[in-house]
Amino acid sequence: MSDEWVLDNETMRVFIGAVNDIRIREADPQAAIAAIRPYFAELLNTPDWLPAAYQEPAADSGMGSGIGMWLLYRADDGSLAFSALVVPPGAQTPVHDHLAWGLVGLYRGEQEEDVFVRSDNGVDDHHADLVLSRRNRLTPGDFYELLPENDIHRVRTTSAVTSVSLHLLSNDNGCIWRHRFDPEDGSVQPFRSGWLNVPCADEKETE
Repeated sequence: MSDEWVLDNETMRVFIGAVNDIRIREADPQAAIAAIRPYFAELLNTPDWLPAAYQEPAADSGMGSGIGMWLLYRADDGSLAFSALVVPPGAQTPVHDHLAWGLVGLYRGEQEEDVFVRSDNGVDDHHADLVLSRRNRLTPGDFYELLPENDIHRVRTTSAVTSVSLHLLSNDNGCIWRHRFDPEDGSVQPFRSGWLNVPCADEKETE
């Protein structure tokens, strides 16, 4: 097996190379995130490296509402994925988790992020009592960390143009089974968002 470079250009090679060098020497997620932050900030402020094809919404997606998840790179062992999340104006993701550490930053448009925390003990796989912890407003260049304590959120596009956010996560987040939450009734459902442009391993097996 080898790493999958769906998008392969010099900007991507430099960024992913730096990330993988850091992952080799930093086993602690917080230390790894701290070391990656300047490279991620530079990437968010670098124009023209992300083709327009990866900034388009999609009618058929695991997130619904035209929200598209485009894979750009993933490690051969599934320990890292880098992707673009595209959210049309007025649309919002379901409340969901990631089951990973990582960084998320806004490349285009404007977003509002709602961060939730669980107030229950977390032992029930089908129910979660969620409390809105904070609301963040994001403009291009802004980014935030994902860690277990802030892993549950939703985002909505507040700009008149489609928003594009970049996700660097420590798993193959489009292909693993995660959780979709309903804060109103406390229900929890398993879901897999999938990638718009690349099948998951088990999907390849059934083709």
